[in-house]
Amino acid sequence: MNTADTPTVRDAIIIGGSAAGLSAALMLGRARRRVLVIDAGLPRNRFADHMHGVLGNDGTPPSEFVRTGRAEAAAYGVELLDATVASVTDGGPTVTVTLTDGRELPTRALVVATGITDELPAIPGLAERWGTTVLHCPYCHGWEVRDRRFGVLATSPMALHQAKLVRQWSDHVTFFSAAAGELAPADEGRLRARGVTVVTSPVTEVLGDGPQVTGVRTADGTLTPLDALFTAGAPRPHDTFLTGLALARTDFPADLGSFLTVDQAGKTSHSRIWAAGNVTNPMATVPMAVGAGALAGGAVNGALVEEDFDAAVGGC
Repeated sequence: MNTADTPTVRDAIIIGGSAAGLSAALMLGRARRRVLVIDAGLPRNRFADHMHGVLGNDGTPPSEFVRTGRAEAAAYGVELLDATVASVTDGGPTVTVTLTDGRELPTRALVVATGITDELPAIPGLAERWGTTVLHCPYCHGWEVRDRRFGVLATSPMALHQAKLVRQWSDHVTFFSAAAGELAPADEGRLRARGVTVVTSPVTEVLGDGPQVTGVRTADGTLTPLDALFTAGAPRPHDTFLTGLALARTDFPADLGSFLTVDQAGKTSHSRIWAAGNVTNPMATVPMAVGAGALAGGAVNGALVEEDFDAAVGGC
C-alpha cells in the first residue's frame, strides 16, 4: 500500500475507493496522471456477500471486487491511501484536501466518489439482517430468493413501485404499506389483482434465525411468515466535507434527499471538482457507478489537458 505524506500537488485526488472511485482512478492512471485515491473503507455494498448483475463479476464478493480494482489502478502508478477526509478548501489553481489527521493534500482536480449510507427505520431485527435477507434491490438480489415469501416494508410513498417490482420474482408478496400512507383505491386494486397482499398495520419487529428473516410482527400483533424482506433506507450522501464550498445541489423527488448537482460528465458547480456514483445518484448500481467513474475520470483528464496547453501557450 502506497501512502502520501508530502504536499505534492497531484493531478487528481479521488475521495472514495470503491466502484466509481477506482474506475475514475484507472482511467486517470492510464492517462499518465499523478493520482491519489483516499478511501475510508466503507463501501455501500459491504453488507452483501456477493454482487449480482455486474457483467463479468456476477457473484463476486464486493471486497474481492475492490481488491482487484485497487491492484489494477496501482499497476498504473495510482497511489492508495486509507484515510478519512475532514474538509476540502478552494486554493485557486488547486483545491486542498485536509485529512482527519491534519494532513493537507493539494490537487489540480478532485473526484468525489464517497457513496451513501442507507439509513434504515429503527425497527428491531431490521438493520442486523441488511444485505443478507433484508434487501433493497431485486435486480441485485431477487434471483437468489426467487419464488420465496417476500415482504416489502414501505419507508416512503416510493415503496409502491418496489412492491410492484418485486412481484416479478415471486408470487408470494406482502406489502406492509403503513409508511407509504393511505393507498389510492386504484393502486391497491392493481396490487391485489397481481396477488399482492396489503397489510396496513405498522411493522414493529423483524423476526429471524441469525441472519435469516423468518417473519415480521405488526402493531396489531399479527405474525407474517417471510423468507426475505425488501425495503429502502433513506440515502444519506457522504459529502459533508464539501460543505464549506457551497456547491450546487439538487433535491431528488419522493424525499430522497439533496445531492450534488453534476453535469453528464460528473462535473459539479466548482471548476475543479467532479463527483460520481451513489454520492450523486442514490439509485446507481455497481455497473452504473463504474461507468460514471470512468466518464468523470476521462473528463478530468480532458480538462487537465486543456489547462496544460493553456500553461504552455502562456509560457511562450
